[in-house]
Amino acid sequence: MARVLINLPARAKRGEIIEIKTLIAHPMETGYRLGPTGAAIPRDIINRFLCTYNGEEVFRAKLYPAIAANPFISFFTIATESGTIAFSWTDQHGATQVQTAAITVE
Repeated sequence: MARVLINLPARAKRGEIIEIKTLIAHPMETGYRLGPTGAAIPRDIINRFLCTYNGEEVFRAKLYPAIAANPFISFFTIATESGTIAFSWTDQHGATQVQTAAITVE
């Protein structure tokens, strides 16, 4: 689907609140703009974002056409244990892109 940037601490203390930032390169085309020929550019948006921490959902967002291109999402969670944080972006056609990042909790 697209290039993804994820920013989260590699290490955290148990119980610490951590900030997670994600950015996905995507045009988020609304379907309302006209192309060079005057025809409408087809709608192409990411409409769902999901984040899980060791398989447990910690954040979910529903995105709409009014969201800017290259959606940036920032949220907080509590570091509970070492493991994997998985990020999932799903577009209107059902295609899903998944990225993961590891965190070590001391």
